[in-house]
Amino acid sequence: MRNSCMGAGLWLCSLNVKYRDFRYIVPFIVQFGLYISPVGFSSNVVPERWRLLYSLNPMVSVIDGFRWAILGGESTLFLPGFLLSLLLVIVIFVTGILYFRKVERTFADVI
Repeated sequence: MRNSCMGAGLWLCSLNVKYRDFRYIVPFIVQFGLYISPVGFSSNVVPERWRLLYSLNPMVSVIDGFRWAILGGESTLFLPGFLLSLLLVIVIFVTGILYFRKVERTFADVI
């Protein structure tokens, strides 16, 4: 979870420095992410055919993993979605670091 947050944070701070108006978009992105994450509902209510697409949200696997660890047998972990989410977290983290390293040389010039 930390890597996903760090990768997203690196992307957002880099884009915020490069494009000044980007800071107004970030609250909408966060609010949208809260609505599509299964905090108040179980991800089992999502139809099976949409489950893999729904797992593109990295927080789905994190929240389902905590439910599975706490509730045990009552909650199931969707393994293909978990692996997809893990791959997505790695991609976001690596590309966030690469993009940040690319644009950090221009931060002092822009600020």
